[in-house]
Amino acid sequence: MTWKVTLPCTKAEAEMLKEDIAQFAALDAPPVLMTSEADGEAWRMHAYFESEPGRADMDLLRGLAPSAAGAEPLVERLGDEDWVTLSQAGLEPIRAGRFFVHTPAHRDRIPPDAIAFEIDAGRAFGTGQHETTTGCLIALDRLKATGASFQNLADIGTGTGLLAFAAMHLWPAARAAASDIDPVAIAVAAENAALNHVRLGRARGQIELIVAPGLDHLRLKARAPYDLLIANILAGPLVDLAPALAGALAPGGRLVLAGLLDHQAEAVAAAFRRQGMMAAGRIDRGDWPTLVMRKRKSTGWR
Repeated sequence: MTWKVTLPCTKAEAEMLKEDIAQFAALDAPPVLMTSEADGEAWRMHAYFESEPGRADMDLLRGLAPSAAGAEPLVERLGDEDWVTLSQAGLEPIRAGRFFVHTPAHRDRIPPDAIAFEIDAGRAFGTGQHETTTGCLIALDRLKATGASFQNLADIGTGTGLLAFAAMHLWPAARAAASDIDPVAIAVAAENAALNHVRLGRARGQIELIVAPGLDHLRLKARAPYDLLIANILAGPLVDLAPALAGALAPGGRLVLAGLLDHQAEAVAAAFRRQGMMAAGRIDRGDWPTLVMRKRKSTGWR
């Protein structure tokens, strides 16, 4: 049985709903969140639940969309349809450089020249739908196009695993790790790896999945220094992690940063410049820039 709850929201709230929703991380069956735009001004939040939502669920939804505090939610009982398939019906595939990210509903639309990944919406952030993930995919594609070569890489805050999969496809002989603070996300990444025929393990050409906050894990520290780090998180955590991320990079290494809004970009970039990093590129996707930075060769690995 699927239940759908609809509440009004603002455009800004709709954008934030595409981020990782920590409030739902502890739920056994978190809802799938979608947004829709009626006429450029009126936005709606749609939450799909496996069972009838209670008052606590409604309070969480209102917390995600404060503008709906006084609104009466529209609650619909949808029947026996597959709730994941239903929620994904409106998720169009994403083309980002050479990458094509799609849900199971669009397997028949894969372009012949694309590197395709099938990623279900659901329990982890990073389906490719949000501009932060798309920006990172474009950044990786451009690095490859300019001849960059990486032998040791890591995706910090991997979510669905998508960015690690993309990097591994571009540099298939590399050693790779993907970490997330949320064990559910790592379980989802493992499922997605199997679905997309991505090899897991510690050898070259494989991805090691690790549950860890940032780089705080013995395996991640042992694998350093890296020549490519990807961190699609949020601006605050990126600033906090700047010393650790920059310190784990080899001289000349690249860093792809996302999860920040346009007005946060300078503060994030400044935090990394203080750690011996310099700007090496930027991709703008709406209000969500992706920064590419490079570690100065004279800095050395700390």
